[in-house]
Amino acid sequence: MEARKLQTVADLLDHPDERVELINGEIVRRPMARAEHGTAQLRTGIELSPADRTAGPGGWWIATEISVSYEPNQCPTHDLAGWRKDRMPERPRGVIELTPDWVCEIVSPGHERKDTLTLFLLLQRHRVPFYWLIWPENHTLVAYQLDGEHYRVVATITEPAPARIPPFETIEMDLAYVLGD
Repeated sequence: MEARKLQTVADLLDHPDERVELINGEIVRRPMARAEHGTAQLRTGIELSPADRTAGPGGWWIATEISVSYEPNQCPTHDLAGWRKDRMPERPRGVIELTPDWVCEIVSPGHERKDTLTLFLLLQRHRVPFYWLIWPENHTLVAYQLDGEHYRVVATITEPAPARIPPFETIEMDLAYVLGD
């Protein structure tokens, strides 16, 4: 029996299809985008735009559909990710190798395992301080914060009301808008 050859970021960059990502050494197609997914992703970015507009210390770079290389065989494309400008002074370009300070995934039906387990464990292992999961169909946002070696839930929101969610406590997000109401 022949061992499976793990694919790398170089294989990913050479791949002819751009709607792919590298998960556990395998190049996989990203789920087809649904209206609910796109709406939640766009509106989350809009709601967080004040953090992205802040210059210098305290500001953030917020990006959508951005590939982050965590390991030679792990390069997912995040729905949204953010870096504090004091850690990343220049705007992100290309495939990013610096671990984000925040990641948000919009959970797609049929692909829950990737977001809730595979990426969860990868981000926890690489010490991404904050991880959000949004389920547009269920009108739910769950926010995790790294606490030592493990994530703990810091917010579970199911009501379409304004909320301040770490690490963006200075921004009151309109979750009715984000979740599509």
